[in-house]
Amino acid sequence: MSRVVMVTGAASGIGAGVAAHFISLGDQVIALDMDGDGLASLAGRLDNPNLLVMTADVTDDMQMERALADAAARFGSPNVLVNNAGITGGPQATTLHATPPDLVDRVFAVNVRAVIRLSAAVLPAMLERRRGVIVNISSIAGLVAFPGRAAYSISKAAIIQITRTIAVDYGHLGIRSVALCPGMIDTPMTHWRLSQPALREEVLARIPQRAIGTVSDVVAAVAFFTSDAASYCNGAAIPIDGGYSAV
Repeated sequence: MSRVVMVTGAASGIGAGVAAHFISLGDQVIALDMDGDGLASLAGRLDNPNLLVMTADVTDDMQMERALADAAARFGSPNVLVNNAGITGGPQATTLHATPPDLVDRVFAVNVRAVIRLSAAVLPAMLERRRGVIVNISSIAGLVAFPGRAAYSISKAAIIQITRTIAVDYGHLGIRSVALCPGMIDTPMTHWRLSQPALREEVLARIPQRAIGTVSDVVAAVAFFTSDAASYCNGAAIPIDGGYSAV
């Protein structure tokens, strides 16, 4: 039976890969992102009536309410939510005392508040069905703090706690939540670093597996944890990092 799946940050990288996976299964997919051109490109590549692309800022409550209402009118309420949208804060988001307060607020608005708000919005329908899955894309930065990336690391750790909270409060009501914690994955966001041989070697030297992850690695994890095969997996934080967090 097909599901209704909502994916944020779906215009490129992991989010686009996740959206394409669910479309391939015959699910109905709502793909959200601020990048309208990226969403148009995704829609062109997939060319499927089961895909609904919506340009929206996950930090804007009015835009998200409108997106949820439009999505419900088209497909119904989501059975699966993949909270993938996230930002690092850019080059100014460094150590705790050096990061401008407004930038800290922006990182938390995207990486934490939006996850809470969107999860809260889809939970009532999931509770009515007594079935639903919320996958939150965290990071190994939520498990092992990244030097000079205070706001990002703290926000990604918060996502793990959101995941645990959902599992504890709603697990007995048929809701599952899992946090996936990717390490260095080759996406448009990281490709600038990985395309430079010296920087790539620097990254590889810190990964026991000596390999860079791919979007497919994360998509495979999303596929498993949203499937019935993972029905007893709830509240976990799963590294996808080639062993980085094990060191």
